[in-house]
Amino acid sequence: MARYIGPKVRLSRRVGVPVADIPKHTAKRQLTPPGMHGYRGRRLRDYGVRLNEKQKVRYYYSVLEKQFRRYLERAQRSKGNTGERLMQLLEHRLDNVVRRSGAVRTVWAARQMVVHGHVLVNGRKVDRPSYETRVGDVITFKEKVQSLIRDNMESIVGHIVPDWLEFVPADLTIRVVSEANIDGLPFEVNPNLIIEFYR
Repeated sequence: MARYIGPKVRLSRRVGVPVADIPKHTAKRQLTPPGMHGYRGRRLRDYGVRLNEKQKVRYYYSVLEKQFRRYLERAQRSKGNTGERLMQLLEHRLDNVVRRSGAVRTVWAARQMVVHGHVLVNGRKVDRPSYETRVGDVITFKEKVQSLIRDNMESIVGHIVPDWLEFVPADLTIRVVSEANIDGLPFEVNPNLIIEFYR
């Protein structure tokens, strides 16, 4: 399974938005371009603007290029607005659902929890971070990680769970109650620019 294992804060600095909701990524000084002095220079042209928009989304969901293209192809084949459908497919990834619920702090921690077999979907172990959750799915956790999740929840007090998810902290269950929307992202995304990038 391919994944990015390089420095994570560099991703946030490269695209200029926090790709993880932790202080290391959200600090204002960290959002300067990478390098000792930051990248000062040319203004982005149309290609660069579209590329940057695509990279923001890729980094936020921790998806590599080949897989991202597959999501885009699926979105183009399905009915409705391609941009909205692309974002819904990415939001419904299992690792993202675990991250958005507030059980862990980053998508990388959620991915590790899924890969190690600690996450159950409808009572069955699922170890693929890209597993697509559906409306009505119930996600639970094995007992051995529940204390870790409770510690994580204490460290991110004030986390807002999106309205398409229902998280019950008492028994650590997540229910997908509706189709995802992109209102809860920590930065603005224009999916139309992503689609234009691939044309």
